[in-house]
Amino acid sequence: MNVRRGWGIFVILFALLLGACALSLLAGPTWVPLSEMPESSIVRMRIARILLAIIAGAGLSVSGVIFQALLRNPLAEPYVLGVSSGAGLGAAVAIVLGLSSAGVWGVPLLAFAGALGAILLVYTLARTSSGAVPVPTLLLSGVIVGAVLGSFLMFIVSISESEKLHNVMWWLLGSLQALDWRPLEISAPPVAAGLLTAILLSRDLNLMTLGEEPAAHLGLNVEQTKKLFFLVASLMTGATVAACGLIGFVGLIVPHIVRLIIGPDHRRLVPTSALAGATFLVLADSFARSVLPVEIPIGVVTAFLGGPFFLFILRRRTSPYWR
Repeated sequence: MNVRRGWGIFVILFALLLGACALSLLAGPTWVPLSEMPESSIVRMRIARILLAIIAGAGLSVSGVIFQALLRNPLAEPYVLGVSSGAGLGAAVAIVLGLSSAGVWGVPLLAFAGALGAILLVYTLARTSSGAVPVPTLLLSGVIVGAVLGSFLMFIVSISESEKLHNVMWWLLGSLQALDWRPLEISAPPVAAGLLTAILLSRDLNLMTLGEEPAAHLGLNVEQTKKLFFLVASLMTGATVAACGLIGFVGLIVPHIVRLIIGPDHRRLVPTSALAGATFLVLADSFARSVLPVEIPIGVVTAFLGGPFFLFILRRRTSPYWR
């Protein structure tokens, strides 16, 4: 792809994001006249959730890009690998223990610990005695770990007190409701740091897609790079889950579509996926609170789109990049 076309796609995506934000300001059961928007509390709440959707969409999409590059498989993403479930379990435990009211960082820290613990568990289960990590085994381990962690989540729901049950269910279904700026304060710094790291080290991601042995021959410290990027992706996922709950399949749908358009070069793929993911989640949130009289949880919308897309990729065997 030439540089001019790459910048053209980037500009188009940025324009689409601005258009999606404008549409989202108008979306919802309550109509706010343009003349009243500057002083409307409803508009301020919509702005907060738009910003949260941008942060969450960018974070989950770039996490998906990282996992897909490290594992060289388009099916890898935080939800499928059990990372989202681990973060959700950590957040649920924090809520049940009352850490959500103890301080602003109680829930995010446990969410991050859950995300990191989940990916380490998946990686350990998939690792063979020779030290290799077969991709099919890793994906299967992710599905199993995600299912087990989901069972623990259901157990927590079943024993939760009535006043805490609503908050736990909110995490399970996913929501972009932002009554104040606290979710943005929680999620923005880790996602921004992770995105910056992925952009600056995008060359390393390009080398990882060649395979571990070729990357090592080209001078890359493969094990150190894998640990760094697993940490970065888990940090972004944990921060997003702490602020929004479980939102699945964003890291699967967006990177795959963007890769088909602009190619596998992560110098363009990372920032473009961040923009596309932000646009996708803003539009999904607008749909979730406009199509029915009651708001649909955002996690339900993304799962409804992501499930069939997962099956489509699973059956697709024509892309040489992933062979």
